[in-house]
Amino acid sequence: MILPPGFVGAAFGDAADGDPRRDPEAGRRLSARLGIPPDWAWLRQVHGAVVLRADGAGPLGEGDAAFTTRPGLPIAVATADCFPVVIEGDGGTGIAHAGWRGAAAGVVGALRQTMSAAGIAPRRAAIGPGIGACCFEVGLDVADRFPGRQSTTAWGTSSVDLRGELVAALDGLDVWMTEACTMSDVGYHSFRRDGTALRQVAVAWLPD
Repeated sequence: MILPPGFVGAAFGDAADGDPRRDPEAGRRLSARLGIPPDWAWLRQVHGAVVLRADGAGPLGEGDAAFTTRPGLPIAVATADCFPVVIEGDGGTGIAHAGWRGAAAGVVGALRQTMSAAGIAPRRAAIGPGIGACCFEVGLDVADRFPGRQSTTAWGTSSVDLRGELVAALDGLDVWMTEACTMSDVGYHSFRRDGTALRQVAVAWLPD
């Protein structure tokens, strides 16, 4: 598990932390470690840019970002190569699930804007583990959607720097990020590496 330094309520899980979507006991263990309630708010992730407000635990509906102003309510996303992003602000916190489709759709910018419109001034952001440019092999149809972010994999094929795209979407905020690559680091679940249905989770919350 990664706890971004300086954040009041953000955690990025790894494979060893389990998948609370499939294993409720894993969720209870994570909640106990973090000192947060065991009931979380979840998104039905669809690789888009819809942002939902969370006022209570349980399923929120289809979307790829959520925010809350309710203290003690954990909001979560699940990833296995996509990037989890937490944005903390005055009186609220938000979380996003950002793969290449979500990044191209502007999910992180949409979360920032929605939080601001709700009266939450974003202050800082944390980007958790996702697939690095070293391993994110794509065709030109994807690469062309990210001008200036094209890169090359470790084996010499076309790639995109999604992490760099997300950092750009967070311009003006204090940004922390991990360089961990989910495909090359076997400590994380990676759909690209082994087609797994398992996910690691990221969670954000406002302390009580």
